[in-house]
Amino acid sequence: MNIPAMTTEGERILAAIDVGTNSIHMVVVRIQPDLPAFTIVAREKTTVRLGDRDRQTGNLTDEAMERAMDALKRCQDIAKSLNVEQTIAVATSATREAPNGRDFLQRVEAELGLWINLISGPEEARRIYLGVLSGMNFNEQPHIIIDIGGGSTELILGDGREPRTLSSTKVGAVRLTAEQITTDPISNTEFQTLQAYIRGMLERPVEELQAQLQPGETLRLVGTSGTIETLAIIHARAKTGAVPSPLNGYEFSLKDLRETVNRLRRLSVVERMQIPGINDRRAEIILAGALILQEAMTLLGMESIVICERSLREGVIVDWMLTHGLIEDHLRFQGSVRERSVLKTADKYQVKLDYSEHVANFALSLFDQTQGVLHTWGEEERELLWAAAILHNCGHHISHSAHHKHSYYLIRNSDLLGYTETEIETIANLARYHRKSAPKKKHESYRNLTSKRHRRVVDQLSALLRLAVALDRRQIGAIKRIICQPHPETQAFHLILQPTKPEDDCALELWSLNYKKASFETEFGLKLVTVLETAPATVHS
Repeated sequence: MNIPAMTTEGERILAAIDVGTNSIHMVVVRIQPDLPAFTIVAREKTTVRLGDRDRQTGNLTDEAMERAMDALKRCQDIAKSLNVEQTIAVATSATREAPNGRDFLQRVEAELGLWINLISGPEEARRIYLGVLSGMNFNEQPHIIIDIGGGSTELILGDGREPRTLSSTKVGAVRLTAEQITTDPISNTEFQTLQAYIRGMLERPVEELQAQLQPGETLRLVGTSGTIETLAIIHARAKTGAVPSPLNGYEFSLKDLRETVNRLRRLSVVERMQIPGINDRRAEIILAGALILQEAMTLLGMESIVICERSLREGVIVDWMLTHGLIEDHLRFQGSVRERSVLKTADKYQVKLDYSEHVANFALSLFDQTQGVLHTWGEEERELLWAAAILHNCGHHISHSAHHKHSYYLIRNSDLLGYTETEIETIANLARYHRKSAPKKKHESYRNLTSKRHRRVVDQLSALLRLAVALDRRQIGAIKRIICQPHPETQAFHLILQPTKPEDDCALELWSLNYKKASFETEFGLKLVTVLETAPATVHS
């Protein structure tokens, strides 16, 4: 492991952890904001096999969780020794799908103090794209990226700008080995069944990707992940007797991959362990992983693949740099990925955007004017409130009746890009509680928020969102501006409303505020007093 030199002024040291289906990986980087760029300082990897789930329940096993806890503790110790200022951790397929996955994440937070973000398949693909872009120059030419993990395979099409497609398919080396392979060496029947299954699973995402290609475009295939790197190492040893270092940029053909697959299928797991470059745990799953790559390349019509050693972990770092305004080059488009994703979802569910923007503006005004007075939330929570305000009414796409519950469901299942699973859950809950009942522990949606911090966000900010919705009750922009005036000596909170038209009495908005103020008053322990700026002043309390 390389110990970094002392950081110069302005440099920052970060760690990114990927809690995957097969392994837990960590990368420690030194960020140089003035370039902007980052240098990899250290790497750590442990095979924990979270994907070895209970066959009957689908739960993560106690043994796998213990292995993961040990690996995460080791990552923390390394990060501390390298003076890491922040550790960003993400969990993917195995944790995402296991019924007890969220319980496991709560345990990690309770015992290690490490908050792990659960990310969706498309979000995983987006960050893989960012990671690859940080390690390769696409020269504005289209590239297909394939990442074969333990539980899923991601396919991405992009040219260095906006990704054209992001897909995540439930075929992974650990998953298929556990579910499909019972013979050792694999029998011809099982091999052919596995091959057909993989092809069937990959056909649709490949077709969707190919639909985004322009006539005459020249494509390049980029491979990331341990499985593909191992196949490259096997190929290099067989062809030259040596493994290039770094592996980045190494290329091999589909023809050679087919030879490797045919070789692997004839060997038992024990015999595969004897192949230089394959460790014991990788030997168990390498055949399934190699077959996924072979079928993907065949369907895509790609004759060769080039290796990129950067992937999800580095993408997590790039995403952090984008979020903190440290990157403004060819990745600039990613800085607004959250906003565009929310607006695209709003369009999909036919949300009246002008109305939603009115509500969002009121919600943010309430947030800003009460920050440091009624709450201490920052920019991250402000963004979640904005997204919830834009999408709070999307449930009308299903039905007017109980549309707030429909909004929760649509948001929760919309795969908003740029957000973690917890952030999406928070946005969905904020929208869920813009009307009717306040947040309650008996509600399943509220219980899905495993983080106490994010439950508190929902408690407080949903109360503000309710007021924001009431302020545009007629959906005509009747209220032009609001001014918040807390009066702690009388335990009152004055909300002064400036109407767009001086002659408008805004009776419906005032009635709606009075009707919806209970959550605000209960949450903050203040009596809400609304004042309409007309002559004479109208006061409602």
